[in-house]
Amino acid sequence: MAEIVTGRAPSAAELELWRRAREVAARAYARYSGLHVGAALRSPEGAVYLGVNVENASYPAGLCAERSALAAAVTAGERRFAALAVATEQNDPLLPCGACLQALGEFGELDVVVVPPDGVAGGTGAGEPRVVALSELLRAPFRSPRDLP
Repeated sequence: MAEIVTGRAPSAAELELWRRAREVAARAYARYSGLHVGAALRSPEGAVYLGVNVENASYPAGLCAERSALAAAVTAGERRFAALAVATEQNDPLLPCGACLQALGEFGELDVVVVPPDGVAGGTGAGEPRVVALSELLRAPFRSPRDLP
């Protein structure tokens, strides 16, 4: 039986973060999939870091928008995050991949603003953003042995 994650409606600030992710998606390099994805990652202090997917003919060498935004934030010295928004130009339903969830999970809990697929994270097929806790999407992240009890 599949588990359903509910999610909630975004606040005005979360919706604005999602709009920024949707706008930056136009800058993605999506030569192979055609799926332009943007991400906006916000620190607890309100700084926003943007990222886009960068594809490559050697598929594993590509970079998802979420990890692109995370790299920009870490480069700027950030280590804590409040929210991440992920969007496509066309408002397609999507969720961060497992690699991105794991990378974000390294830095603690945050809210994720996405347009979820039907039946997942409160997805209704209406193309409306929803907010889901990272821990709802990544229930059992890998941890360093030094972080274990």
